[in-house]
Amino acid sequence: MSQFWKNKTNWIKSAHNTKWCLIGCAIGDFGTIAYFQFTSHELSVLTVMLLAMMNGLLTSIMLETIILLRDGFDVKHALKTALGMSFISMLAMEIAMNTTDYILTGGAILTWWVIPIALLAGFLTPWPYNYWRLEKYKKSCH
Repeated sequence: MSQFWKNKTNWIKSAHNTKWCLIGCAIGDFGTIAYFQFTSHELSVLTVMLLAMMNGLLTSIMLETIILLRDGFDVKHALKTALGMSFISMLAMEIAMNTTDYILTGGAILTWWVIPIALLAGFLTPWPYNYWRLEKYKKSCH
């Protein structure tokens, strides 16, 4: 196996970056699913999941932008970095979380036992990509 995948420091850093992305995605995604789960509506499961994914992406971008602002970035550069460097990761995360939810519940439904499984899938799916990006380009979001 190549030495490329054996950098423990970058695995740890990429896990930290993936964690922040997951927190942002989960806030918007789970918040949207909870809203539609507890209110009467006529939307299809697919529509609810697409809205959840969109809101997950938006909250993740907002959270990562705030973190980058805290780290000294100006607003334009922070937003551009959050959008450009993590969008693929966030999209993969959202797809993994919603696919897991759908497979396990048959819909867009939050239950106590699905949430940790969806979070785990959401974390593990983009983590190798985040590591690869950090190792290859020496770039990460934070």
